Amino acid sequence: MRSAKCVEQVCLTGRRNPVRLWEVRVLLGGHGYLGKAIERMFRDAGWEVVPVSLHGDDGAMPCDIADAAAVAALPDVDCVVHCAASGRGGAEAYERVYRDGCQNLVRRYPGLPLLFTSSTSVYAQTDGAEVNEECITEPDRETGKILRAAEQIVLENGGAVARLAGIYGPGRSVILEKFLTGASVIEEDGRRLINQIHRDDAASAVFHLVSQNLRGIFNVCDDAPTSQLALHAGLARQFGKPLPPAGPRDPKRKRGWTHKRVSNAKLRATGWRPRFPSFLTAAEEIAATLPKP
Repeated sequence: MRSAKCVEQVCLTGRRNPVRLWEVRVLLGGHGYLGKAIERMFRDAGWEVVPVSLHGDDGAMPCDIADAAAVAALPDVDCVVHCAASGRGGAEAYERVYRDGCQNLVRRYPGLPLLFTSSTSVYAQTDGAEVNEECITEPDRETGKILRAAEQIVLENGGAVARLAGIYGPGRSVILEKFLTGASVIEEDGRRLINQIHRDDAASAVFHLVSQNLRGIFNVCDDAPTSQLALHAGLARQFGKPLPPAGPRDPKRKRGWTHKRVSNAKLRATGWRPRFPSFLTAAEEIAATLPKP
């Protein structure tokens, strides 16, 4: 590990942390919607951040993390966060960005803490059961299987895996945008449970896990998985709009058709709390940032 100076960190709550931590340089693999929020979180806490992205943008270094030679040329750091996106690609993109990317990073930084942002889509349950980090993961899609392979690389090397629920936030919410434009359809009887996390809460969870040097698997979702019907009923009340019509199940859903209640109890037990405990608590704030219908 490179030399570092000891500094007094400030908790996300604004209270002084009595423990003096080492200031670290963190490599941030991925500089998109989530990555930029993670970067702000670390920088606001006084940490040094080295962001990298495929083409380099907004101050990020250009680096294809699927290219072993490019990763080998990256600078020395103290810890690593892999939050790169697949660019909406299929199995081939998943293999490059997630599996190969994780493999290249653990080879470049052996022994250093590495956190990988995975997805709760690895849970393929369809019976509405609550799932935690000990539950079986048998993804029915090739992309989900590749995520599990990437997770295993990280876990075998002593790292952490943050399984993120569906991300929404400023300027981005497919569910809310469809509702406000009248394009929403409640699938079948609306029983399917929807698990989400605000972008800034996802970023705070990543910072929390890295700063506390926590290892293993952690589900990152809000406190209130909600059925599709109940969610839209809540939106209808908030915005004074009619409940969307019922329709058939969407077979093309990117994350697959699952029906499960993702538990964040393990992450909460470490001291993390979401600023937005449910999607409905953030809906009006997010609506103001979306393109006008």
